[in-house]
Amino acid sequence: MAKVVGIGFKEVGKIYWFNPDPLQLHVGDKVVVETIRGLEMGRVVEQAKEVPDDQLEHELKSVYRIATDKDIKQYQENEEKSKSAFIKAKEIIRNHQLEMKTLACEYTLDGSKLLIYYNADGRVDFRELVKDLASEFHVRIELRQIGPREGAKMVGGIGPCGREVCCKTHLREFDLVTMKMAKDQGMALSATKIAGLCGKLMCCIGYECELYNDAKKRLPQVGDEIRTPTCANCKVTAVDYIREIVKTDAMNDKSAFESWPASDVVRLKVSEKPQEEEIEVDEDGMDS
Repeated sequence: MAKVVGIGFKEVGKIYWFNPDPLQLHVGDKVVVETIRGLEMGRVVEQAKEVPDDQLEHELKSVYRIATDKDIKQYQENEEKSKSAFIKAKEIIRNHQLEMKTLACEYTLDGSKLLIYYNADGRVDFRELVKDLASEFHVRIELRQIGPREGAKMVGGIGPCGREVCCKTHLREFDLVTMKMAKDQGMALSATKIAGLCGKLMCCIGYECELYNDAKKRLPQVGDEIRTPTCANCKVTAVDYIREIVKTDAMNDKSAFESWPASDVVRLKVSEKPQEEEIEVDEDGMDS
């Protein structure tokens, strides 16, 4: 067993594990740790605990120290410097006419390195760019390419629902979201309907996946034969999984529908080949 403490570097970011010994740390404490990027200041977001050794992805590093007033002041100054560095870096990158989108700049705690995060569709030859950036900022430069989802999380924005995107407000890590989840929920499989700001499937599609999976086990499916209060044997034409309502053709008018609570119908026969709506997707590569 290994003793670990959870450290976060962003307000809503991934949690990283460090060895807290010999320090006595509490949730909310600001600490200085050494990462692959250099010295950084983070915050304790999960209390110290013991975990099995096989759950650790790599060798644990120790918390360097509890952040001092000097560390906190330096961090705040770096935040201000990063804002002006971002504007200047975008200008230099634009002058090089490279196919990359600058997302953010960040100094390490000691100010010895400037990290520049960007999105790009492919590899970018930025050898000459790094020289110009180093000449401008007089520190070590690290250009770090991140994916569309991480980029959206870093920048933030308003989603189709009118609220701030989930990855910026509460999602620390991204879960798997697939086109099948959207299909199972009867969503319109159009990129404009199911894609988030990042261009990938919206994370919220996965929120109700378990509810739909449970409902599909209990409720009749499209094509099943059922008995309703007005029909001894009819087929299901649609299912509302949220309200748990099934629809069938009206007995005397095939162009009309009858709706029944699932509790009022009896499933007689399960369809061997459930009728499914033909699906067209506007954009390839939507699975994530």
